[in-house]
Amino acid sequence: MFDIGWQELFILAILAIIVIGPKDLPRAIKTITHWIRKVRTMARDLQDGLDDVVREAELEDIKSEANKIMDGERIDPTGSLMDELAMGEIEKEWGDTVDNLKIATDPNITDSTQALSSDLTDADDYLVSERQPKLQKSAEVDIDSKNVGHTKG
Repeated sequence: MFDIGWQELFILAILAIIVIGPKDLPRAIKTITHWIRKVRTMARDLQDGLDDVVREAELEDIKSEANKIMDGERIDPTGSLMDELAMGEIEKEWGDTVDNLKIATDPNITDSTQALSSDLTDADDYLVSERQPKLQKSAEVDIDSKNVGHTKG
């Protein structure tokens, strides 16, 4: 710690014998070791206290990170992921699938295509009604583009 070698210790021992004297030297050594022990104990307590403070600070950081992860802030800060995973749509699709399975496995229906044919025609009607306005708009655009350079009369 202080980088004191044997030669320095020998010189200190000779000086202590000369200054303190051989009669009081054991009591002086005992007092010095007592004070060194107290200083070491205080240093160890201080180090333990600092370690506890650092450990608590790290624990609070870890706890806040865990709470962020559990709340979903860290993974999905905007909340768009939760919007995409709306359970209403999934439950609706699951219900439709279960209904179709019930129809397909119904023993009263001899041919499952008969039961599903009405669903398919409804879907076809829906698709046609969806495309019809788009087709009309594109036809109007084609007609307008053909008449662009032509004048009547």
